[in-house]
Amino acid sequence: MLMASGLIAMVASILSPALDFGADALKLCLQISVAITAATLFLSALFVRRIIDDRRQIAESEQRFRRAMEDSAIGVAIVGLDGRILQTNQAFAAMLGYSREEIEALTFFQITHPDDLQIGRETMIALKEGKIDSFHFEKRYLRKDGSPVWAQLAGSVIREEETGRPLYLVSQIEDIDARKQAEARIAEAETRWNFALTSAGQGVWSLDMRKGGTTYSETWVRMLGYDDGELDGDPDRWLAMIHPDDRELVAEADRAHLAGETPFFEAEFRMRHKDGHWVWILDRGKAIERDGEGRLIRAIGSLTDITQRKEAEERLKVSAAMLADEKERLRVTLQSIGDAVICTDAANRVTFMNPVAEKLTGVGAGEALGKELGHVYWAVDEETGQRIGLTGDRHHSDQNARAVLIRRDDTRCSIRQMVSPIMNDRNEFCGLVIVFQDFTDARALQRQLAYAAAHDALTGLANRSSFIRTMEELVDQCRLNGGEHQFMFVDLDHFKAVNDTGGHAAGDALLKRVADAIRIELGPEDIVARLGGDEFAVILKSGAPTRAAIAASSIIDAIRNLNFSWDGRPHSIGASIGLAPIRAGCGEVDEIIARADAACYAAKAAGRGCVSAAPDEDMRDETVTPLAVAS
Repeated sequence: MLMASGLIAMVASILSPALDFGADALKLCLQISVAITAATLFLSALFVRRIIDDRRQIAESEQRFRRAMEDSAIGVAIVGLDGRILQTNQAFAAMLGYSREEIEALTFFQITHPDDLQIGRETMIALKEGKIDSFHFEKRYLRKDGSPVWAQLAGSVIREEETGRPLYLVSQIEDIDARKQAEARIAEAETRWNFALTSAGQGVWSLDMRKGGTTYSETWVRMLGYDDGELDGDPDRWLAMIHPDDRELVAEADRAHLAGETPFFEAEFRMRHKDGHWVWILDRGKAIERDGEGRLIRAIGSLTDITQRKEAEERLKVSAAMLADEKERLRVTLQSIGDAVICTDAANRVTFMNPVAEKLTGVGAGEALGKELGHVYWAVDEETGQRIGLTGDRHHSDQNARAVLIRRDDTRCSIRQMVSPIMNDRNEFCGLVIVFQDFTDARALQRQLAYAAAHDALTGLANRSSFIRTMEELVDQCRLNGGEHQFMFVDLDHFKAVNDTGGHAAGDALLKRVADAIRIELGPEDIVARLGGDEFAVILKSGAPTRAAIAASSIIDAIRNLNFSWDGRPHSIGASIGLAPIRAGCGEVDEIIARADAACYAAKAAGRGCVSAAPDEDMRDETVTPLAVAS
């Protein structure tokens, strides 16, 4: 442009004499040339300055993004559309136990938990198809040591400005593993709490004026014959269900608590069952939130069916009245009741036995009367073996639900007994009344329930909860006294195929066979448990690691050689085993199990059907490798 302007000026100056231009024309041409040149220089300077400013702003933006990414406390990653990790920050690498170089050589699919792979794939497809521009979800990653970690992802797709074509993804990854574990613990605690309330037969009610009414637990409504949710809503409906004779008492207790005169509400009253009969209720509650003017906002409480207790109290009142009326009338009553009764005088000699007592003791009333109590009734504590029967304090009753009655012929009978003193109007001791029941069947049932609570119903092995308690005790013993045991995590290979083809009945039958096979390969002091599904656990009481490897190999061989068939179809399964020591300094139980689980995972990754040992505690960052004991 500048050259063109100069040429114009030069041509004009040369041709002007020939063309006989005047001085004014020449001057005009020169002015035009200078103006064009100046304008061109100014525009060029502006253009260069704009380029320099744009490059500086881009550099600053890149620097800010780089610093934000590097200094972020949560993970940040740039991911290609094929899942490759193009760039990440130290926070994300540290979260998974990798270096940045290691993790940038992987894809997101390689570090994602297998059960959550589909989440990432579906998101990637939707981004490529242009259905979404951002994403937000939770999933599990796998740390370098193989352990899972929950993370929350939020990010968006970066597209080409002109065409809209997706280029790559920018993701923020936050570690929420602690939150997930806390949520699981809270859910477990809530389950235990609800189960405890249901087992105890207690209902729960909750009043929340913000939500417009009262809600009742399933146990509460069933107690009165209603369906779940049928009584929710009107906070005053329960008052209409109370027996007319009890309403004034309940209203006064309610008023006193709302007025702050009592720390909590408590009342016993009758409520109408849906079928029309009356149920005795013990209601306890407490206001837990009031507004600025003291009005009730929230309250919570429990209701217990005490009908049986009230009926028992009524029976006791009748018995007391009969006792006061006439001794013979009492004798007739005691002869007719289903409980065994023995009475003594102040010298501990037998004065009365009813037929049930004769039957349970094996001694007739004619032979027992006048004899010392020990000649007829000899009861010992089931746990301590010490004799019971006489109260230490003769002014108070004594109850024992774990007594054992020893008869003359040395036969035994589990009983539940109540020993009560007889006091006269001068508060002098006059003797004892011993009421007892045959509790043999109930005691046996208690033992059966205790066994069921500690053992797996399918295999008869220890269940997870009892096994964890045993393992915790062993860990504590190792910390105090030293010593070493070996923990074995056994996971079946190809078991799912049996369930899929033969059904759960086949799977259950196979699990029983597996349990027997494991038990046969171990010593009597070793502990075997089923943790759930197709996972088993073993504690070898002998601390030698070599024995653990040999025992694990034997178990793998035994499971492989089960020769299991179902409906004429043979099934073959295997097992992978991870080993970890139990000794001082090994950490808590869940850490030991996690190390053995990781070792088992390594065994599966190595081809299944083999044994892997977790690294020593001082070498936890090293990769778990299979042992050379696979058969």
